Amino acid sequence: MPGKRYIHAGCASFAFPCDVTVPTVRDFLDILQRLTPPRLAEDWDNVGLLVGDPGQDIRSVLVALDPALPLLDQARAGGHNLLLTHHPAIFRPLKALRTDTPIGAFLAGAARLDISVIACHTNLDAVQGGVSDVLAAALGLDRVRPLVAAGDCDPGCGLGRIGVLAEAVTAADFLVRLRRACAPPWILEAGPRPQRVRQVAVCGGSCGDFAETALALGADVFVTAEVKHSVARWAEDAGLWLLDAGHFATEYPAMRVLSDLLRRHCADQGWPLAIDTAEQHPPLRLA
Repeated sequence: MPGKRYIHAGCASFAFPCDVTVPTVRDFLDILQRLTPPRLAEDWDNVGLLVGDPGQDIRSVLVALDPALPLLDQARAGGHNLLLTHHPAIFRPLKALRTDTPIGAFLAGAARLDISVIACHTNLDAVQGGVSDVLAAALGLDRVRPLVAAGDCDPGCGLGRIGVLAEAVTAADFLVRLRRACAPPWILEAGPRPQRVRQVAVCGGSCGDFAETALALGADVFVTAEVKHSVARWAEDAGLWLLDAGHFATEYPAMRVLSDLLRRHCADQGWPLAIDTAEQHPPLRLA
């Protein structure tokens, strides 16, 4: 039975009311995995519990895009003992845990502070309501479907999204819409600006490799991040308007949506957990 430990009378010093179930990391992970199934993650990815004890009681949760060192300070200041990050704290296999490196210092700091760390990466990208759906909704897209469908999941799952605007807009108006949707610190463009934009493809994060797919599906514009030089040059010749709005900007809005979703599901379980979204900023900025 999840959350087997209870707090009874005299518990006013705790974050929970009396006589309520205290969830564990395992309990929380069960909820998260139902919402963002690990089977949707790419084979090369690393998702799930990366630091900590599954049996640890949770006081509160901090949701973030990046497992950066300042996140530990935010967690400690806010009394959070579970971090849920989109990008995995351990991505490639570690041969040593060197605390004089950023990743080593982060992992050791989390362990020292008794803070568990969970990653929810490409499974959040692929699931319905995930990263690209949040971006598509912010842009006002209708009739949204996956840009690259996943083979073994519901029809709405997959990487990226493509949909249509209720009414076509000019390229200049679409840029205004994009700035409102995710507040990018910059927008880089390649390829010709169309006279009118109606069908829009998006993929939060580094998805330049899907540019040909976006064009083949009839997109007037493809919004993504970290576009390679060769892809930008291809867009010029192929006639696709390609917009690089930055990795952080195209993914960060989904962290607040994920926090809200988890808060509702935990409340349904009778867990009055505080689930907050970390304040993070783009690591890249204009000089």
